[in-house]
Amino acid sequence: MPSPDSVQESALTSPRSKITPERAQELYTAVLDLLRESGYESLTMEGVASRTRCGKSTLYRQWGSKPELVVAALHGTRRMLLSHIDTGTLAGDLREAARAIGEGSGRDTPLMHALSHAALQSPELLCALREALIVPEIAAIDAMVRRAQARGEIAADLPGAEYVAAQLLGVMRARPLLEGRYADAAYLSKFVEKAILPGLGLTADTPEP
Repeated sequence: MPSPDSVQESALTSPRSKITPERAQELYTAVLDLLRESGYESLTMEGVASRTRCGKSTLYRQWGSKPELVVAALHGTRRMLLSHIDTGTLAGDLREAARAIGEGSGRDTPLMHALSHAALQSPELLCALREALIVPEIAAIDAMVRRAQARGEIAADLPGAEYVAAQLLGVMRARPLLEGRYADAAYLSKFVEKAILPGLGLTADTPEP
C-alpha cells in the first residue's frame, strides 16, 4: 500500500492534475478548519467542495475518499513548532515550549479531539495524526532533555526525564476535558513552573537565559 506521502505526491504531480501546491494548501486548510468546527463524522467531500469552491469530482479524482484527503491534509500542513527552541537551559526551553504550545492549543486541541475516535478505527489516519501533531513535538522536547543531560543540568538517569513530553503534551489534551478550557500559554507556563521543573530538580526561580 502506498504511503500517505506518496499518495499526496502522486496526486499533485499526476499529468491530469489541475491542482497547484498552493491550491492544495488552501484545500488542506479548509479540511482542517471543517474538522475543528464539526468533527470527522460531519466532514464530507461535498462540504469541502462548497467551502473551497472546488468541484467535488476534482476532490475525488485527486484523493479518492474522505480519509485519504484528511491524511493528505495532515501531512501537507505538518509543521515543526518546537524544533527551533534552544535557549541554553532546560528551564528556558520548557518555558518557551509552553508558550508555543499554548499559543497553538486553540487550533491543535480541537483537531485532535475531532480525529481521535476516527483515528482509533484507522491506522493510517492515526499515523498521520501522530506524525503531524504529536511526534515532532515529542522529539523536540526529548531533544531539550538530552541537551540538559549533556550539559549536566539534570542527571542522565533521572527517572522523570523521559516523561517530560508526556506531561506537557498530555495536559494540553486533558485540560479541556477536566476544566472545559484550553491549556493556553499562561496555564502551560504555570504548569511547567509548578509541576515539571520541580520534578526535574529545577526550581521555579531558575533564571531565564
